[in-house]
Amino acid sequence: MTATHTEYGDRDIAMDGEILRTVVGSGVHGIAIPGTDDHDEMGVYIEPPERVIGMHGPADHFVYRTQPEGARSGHGDTDLVMYSLRKYLRLATKGNPTALLPLFSPAVSVITETALGTELREMKQLFLSQHAVHRFRGYLESQRDRLLRLKPGHIPNRPELVERYGYDVKYASHALRLAYQGLEIARDGRLTLPMPDAEREHVLRVKRGEVAERDEVVADIDRIAKDIDTLLAEGRTPLPVHADTAAISVWSVDAHRRHWGWTA
Repeated sequence: MTATHTEYGDRDIAMDGEILRTVVGSGVHGIAIPGTDDHDEMGVYIEPPERVIGMHGPADHFVYRTQPEGARSGHGDTDLVMYSLRKYLRLATKGNPTALLPLFSPAVSVITETALGTELREMKQLFLSQHAVHRFRGYLESQRDRLLRLKPGHIPNRPELVERYGYDVKYASHALRLAYQGLEIARDGRLTLPMPDAEREHVLRVKRGEVAERDEVVADIDRIAKDIDTLLAEGRTPLPVHADTAAISVWSVDAHRRHWGWTA
């Protein structure tokens, strides 16, 4: 029988232990284009004790997609990824750009939030660091390389966009968004969601194919990336070098104990 969707991981553990879920796709950035974008969500859950300190092994992620494995998501599709709290904290403290989004999502983009989820979101500043900025830089370079097809095997994922606009405007918009957000984190020590109006409109213009020349977009990306590098090199950033993993770890241990009812 042909699969109608994609699902792997332990659904029951993820749903029973869920403490936080938010929108993480284009909608949370404010750059969704009606009729074109899919719907992305990220959730966080606490595993039962036998999966953390017992012999059963971790249950550290759950994935559900409305499209079958290998099929590209499109308008009307939902992609959900959920991580155990332990795995999520590892991703977020390392500055993974997508993993940081649930911490900074506006209330309208929050789908599920328990008391522990609220506590997690209130610690968001502990996760921002110079290391996170470097991760944003790395991700934007990856998107930029794919846009320019600089490496063997970089075949356009969206040939229809290349045919229509002359370049993959989605890769371009992703790289530009990451550049703006990396700059905001490095300069101001915060991540604004949705994106500030001027930056958001620039990204939308690229995504809608309203910037005719690919090289113009690349020049903007490179200019912003250089600004990021200058801030970090000159120490003109309010950020610590690394996330406050000590404080986050203390909270994580306490959160697991409280979720399991081990409060004595």
